[in-house]
Amino acid sequence: MAQKLTERWDKEEPIYNIGAVVRMTGVPDATLRVWERRYGFPQPARTAGGHRLYSESQVRRVQWVKTQINDGMQTRQAIRALHSLEREGHIPENLLISPATRPQEKENASLIIFQERLTTALLAHDVEKADQLLSEVLVVHPLENLILDVIRPTLADIGLAWREGRTTVATEHFTTHYLRHRLLMWMLTGPRPHAVRPIVLACAPGEWHEGSLLILGVLLRRRHWPVAYLGQSVPLHDLATFVREITPPAVVLVAMTEEPALALAGWPRWLPESAQSGRPAMTYGGLIFTEQPEWREKVMGTFLGETLQQGVETLDHLMREITLMRP
Repeated sequence: MAQKLTERWDKEEPIYNIGAVVRMTGVPDATLRVWERRYGFPQPARTAGGHRLYSESQVRRVQWVKTQINDGMQTRQAIRALHSLEREGHIPENLLISPATRPQEKENASLIIFQERLTTALLAHDVEKADQLLSEVLVVHPLENLILDVIRPTLADIGLAWREGRTTVATEHFTTHYLRHRLLMWMLTGPRPHAVRPIVLACAPGEWHEGSLLILGVLLRRRHWPVAYLGQSVPLHDLATFVREITPPAVVLVAMTEEPALALAGWPRWLPESAQSGRPAMTYGGLIFTEQPEWREKVMGTFLGETLQQGVETLDHLMREITLMRP
């Protein structure tokens, strides 16, 4: 059922950064960028620093499209259906967002400003300024907010700047390694871990994008789970040897595109005992499994979810079942 549109959506003020949209809709930031690039949807405003800002109506539209996809519609079809409704002047009734789900605008604006300044400092190779900004964020925000709402979108925006030719490979490497070093530091110096075997974190063979895996490692350490971080493009036979040597309770594998995902799907060949017993628990995630859900049917194990937050919750629940609740 639909109702007549009573006011033009494009008159609403863009106030939500991409991190806020992710929290409100459950759609990963990488997915939002893919939709924007492939389908021209949504079309956020931009700050002076080039960062995306979304209006409440755009958040509603994203949520509606996600609902149709969850119901079995293809992404392109869902976006076309929404555009058709808009042309007819109709809007589905279920697009209202509860005020309880809206982030505080003041906090949101603060994080946007910090992200802009951090990106500017890193593109200018100003490490001292970047260090200062990270310290300032931590004075007023938890580390989780810094990572999810400042560092993660900064990594994505700098990668986009490189792909669009707005910065050099050298600068992209410089900024990525700067942020990677900080994430590794937080992973190593997190709260005292539970006295259990570590979770193994690895990128699938041929997967070199480790930003999400690093962030996942930090967030797990914030919840007191020890991690053994293996990083980029880990051969499955080497992973199998490592797993047998340290006997972890769980293994996380990530892939962003089809080729690494296809390689990831071959893990039972190298760990047949795990495929049979379910120990350690083999889990996986990454953009390919969010954008193309049919890939989840090709991989044995537990899908972690469409967002980093969902992945952390899934692993936290799984680890409690495996370790803390075992008699």
